[in-house]
Amino acid sequence: VQLGTTGSIKKKKKEPNKQSVVLFGGIDYEHTSTTTEGSGPLVSSEISLVENGSRGNSSGWNYLEGTLQEVNGIGNLVPSAEIITGSKATEDYFKALSGKSPSVLHIATHGFFFEDAVFSNNESLVYKASNDPLLRSGLLLSGANVTWKNGKKPVEGEDGILTALEISNLDLSKTDMVVLSACDTGLGEIQGSEGVFGLQRAFKLAGVDIIIMSLWQVPDKETAEFMELLYSTWNSGIPIREAFRQTQLTMQQRYKDEPLKWAAFVLVE
Repeated sequence: VQLGTTGSIKKKKKEPNKQSVVLFGGIDYEHTSTTTEGSGPLVSSEISLVENGSRGNSSGWNYLEGTLQEVNGIGNLVPSAEIITGSKATEDYFKALSGKSPSVLHIATHGFFFEDAVFSNNESLVYKASNDPLLRSGLLLSGANVTWKNGKKPVEGEDGILTALEISNLDLSKTDMVVLSACDTGLGEIQGSEGVFGLQRAFKLAGVDIIIMSLWQVPDKETAEFMELLYSTWNSGIPIREAFRQTQLTMQQRYKDEPLKWAAFVLVE
């Protein structure tokens, strides 16, 4: 467990409400709307592919079977949870939660963070045009591949690429905990004494108290295992912070010589 600020030490620790949970997973990145595509390049397809089976950045986003298993498994543990999958897991749906978000928001998908170096030889990327680190970090939702691979935004609706900047402008103050079950969600650009600019800052600006996030690329299968174990432990009556610690210890025992499979996740408040 990490503290985002010294003020977190004095703040009374609130336990998230297990009866108010929304889960995103099993997302259809290839989903296309009935509208035609807009014009103009948005992103480049020259970013190198990562190994299939990890929840990281790529020139295209492969379907993550483990994320569907993950949210369905958690749903079995928390029957009151709302599960959003496939083509329904849109950016529009996510943004509609602003002002009325659940106590727990769980997003199992691809995540990305690009450093400045990625853009040095490619001026066509919209992320480079802004120089805003909150545009170089984000999560992928339904239909993201249409924009990512074709380089064009839809005429209507959102593009499925939910940036940290967009998240920071939402009202998620009713959310006590967000779980970012994706790659690189704890990364960002360090700006002097201002800290790290990325998804962590975005969700804090949006009003979230607790963030569970990753510090490197995470494998699909073992991440689903980690998350199901976390909710199972929490569901047994153990407070979330202790449940997270117990999950880490259990995964450490299961994968003694393979920390890359489980140790990426941290809990920050």
